[in-house]
Amino acid sequence: MLSTSGRDGLVRAGLGFLAATQLLLGLWVLLLPELFWKWPWVSHLPPYNEHLLRDFGGAGLALGVVLCAAVATMERRLVLTALVAYLVSSVPHLVFHAQHLAPLPAASGAGFMALLGTAVVLPAALLWLAAGGNADRGDAEAP
Repeated sequence: MLSTSGRDGLVRAGLGFLAATQLLLGLWVLLLPELFWKWPWVSHLPPYNEHLLRDFGGAGLALGVVLCAAVATMERRLVLTALVAYLVSSVPHLVFHAQHLAPLPAASGAGFMALLGTAVVLPAALLWLAAGGNADRGDAEAP
């Protein structure tokens, strides 16, 4: 387990936030794909594909489950794996949408990029913290 320092409390809180957002988004997309599709940040990339959206929702729920397990156990390897998995999903998502902003008004595109950028910066910062950052690792578990 990670130690009980303030740093680890931040990691737990951040993991909890990421888990909650993944679970909510996953449920929304899985159960109400048409409603999700009508969101302006999504519907500008036609055509609608219910199968693809439901698969995306299921994958989001799966990632949410892994994040919840990391929050519950705070076991170092699971925490690091969950955060890397989140980044493996969020980085290509950001890159794709950054290349397809043209249909959106400038303010909406900027807001969308801020949201997707946060979905990369937050887990990257949590990964850095969970890996020990630049702190003395004398009391931490070995990787």
